[in-house]
Amino acid sequence: MLDLFLYNWQVREDWFKWCETISKEELSKQRIGGMGSILHNLFHVADCEQIWVNQMQGTPIIKTNTDSITSLKDVIDFSNETKLITRNFLQTLTDDFQDKIITIENKHGKTFTFTYGKILRHIVTHEIHHIGQLSVWARELNQKPISSDLIMRQYM
Repeated sequence: MLDLFLYNWQVREDWFKWCETISKEELSKQRIGGMGSILHNLFHVADCEQIWVNQMQGTPIIKTNTDSITSLKDVIDFSNETKLITRNFLQTLTDDFQDKIITIENKHGKTFTFTYGKILRHIVTHEIHHIGQLSVWARELNQKPISSDLIMRQYM
């Protein structure tokens, strides 16, 4: 599982470098789809990662007002904090983690039960989904998107 997180983090880092080549206005510009802007899309994937991991750990969720995310540095700092928490968590998992159960209550009082394996796979695929949105927006800016090819990526 750690391999897929490392892959996602590598792609995320490449997107951060890509973002350094475009203006702050383009990063924050409201767009159709995703989380509404490049900056908030990148924040969202790190935020969802930390929410799920902190719930599995039984530690407090980091509540961040998205209005306070105004720069690429804000997102990178939050991503780095989240990656450290996630890496430490993944390294503590025992072989039976796939079937370990967590019950979560939403803000409406409804409870849901998931396995850790299902949540971790969700975190990985959730990020891939939102990275696809960044690729669409990059093409709208006439820019080449970051490769997300898992197999051939190392040869590009």
